[in-house]
Amino acid sequence: MNTKAAKETHPHSVSALCDTGTQLYASALSAGRISRAEVETAPCLLEFALLLPDPDDPNWLRPVPPSVALAQRLQPLEREILERRRVSIELTESFEPFMAISAQSPAPTHAITVLEGIDRINAALNVATAECRTEMLTVQPGGRRSEHILSQALERDRPLTDRGVTIRTLYQHTVRHSQGTMAYVDSMADGRVQIRTLEELIERLIICDTTVAFIPAGNDELALELRHPSLVTYLRKVFEQLWSRAVPLVEQVPYDPRPDGITGVQRAIAKLLVEGHVDEAIARRLGMNVRTCRAHIAKLAAALGSGSRAQLGFLIARSGILDQQG
Repeated sequence: MNTKAAKETHPHSVSALCDTGTQLYASALSAGRISRAEVETAPCLLEFALLLPDPDDPNWLRPVPPSVALAQRLQPLEREILERRRVSIELTESFEPFMAISAQSPAPTHAITVLEGIDRINAALNVATAECRTEMLTVQPGGRRSEHILSQALERDRPLTDRGVTIRTLYQHTVRHSQGTMAYVDSMADGRVQIRTLEELIERLIICDTTVAFIPAGNDELALELRHPSLVTYLRKVFEQLWSRAVPLVEQVPYDPRPDGITGVQRAIAKLLVEGHVDEAIARRLGMNVRTCRAHIAKLAAALGSGSRAQLGFLIARSGILDQQG
């Protein structure tokens, strides 16, 4: 058999001899030698220098004692281990002065942490709410919420209010028509929960005390945990500005009546239409479904006497309805 071909049929390391090599090496050790012809099926024995040519007869091979073969292979490994140990000691000695300084300093805080995956996001939120001592602020854009989300909110928020934490939440006006959300509000009506609504909101935001804030990072599977004091302070100011413009849930939204029958919701839609937003984007920003949004657009078009989408934008701009404050 060709030696190269035989090697390719059973590649292995010296620490895992093939069955043929094992048997032939054991046979050579027992007999004191072995013929070259016998080991053609196990070229690994020559490759790993477990067999050496017999100086008295080139047709025969003599086995290298296993203690010698083992020592030959352990020596470079032991040298490498000693070298790595030497390097590790040098590194330890180099960093030892800095470790002493660090041990006397306050533990560092990660200013921005990327949270990937719903489970990790929820785990971070649970830790933050458990540490919250005074106030939690939340911005929740969108329309009605599923029972599952509302159930999670109840489970997370109830322990907060039980230990005296106040919660202020901003929703969009459209949740006023959501029975599930209103039921959640009723269940939390203990004086420590305040809710207001706006026509349009920024992205979701959760702030615990002045310590930590959470914002989305592109999709539902990514969020940023912010613990930089300046960032948290800035976001609290953004919240307070929105809060000052919002309407308490227990009050009616004060839309100024107009003789042309255009509602505040339709004025908000008109503003976004003029800005060039498509129906889907308008619906998302105002927390309603696309069908409802298009129904409002149709009523707006009828009220202004528009026969086309292009004409509607022109009529909105000319009508002056965007000058009305809702």
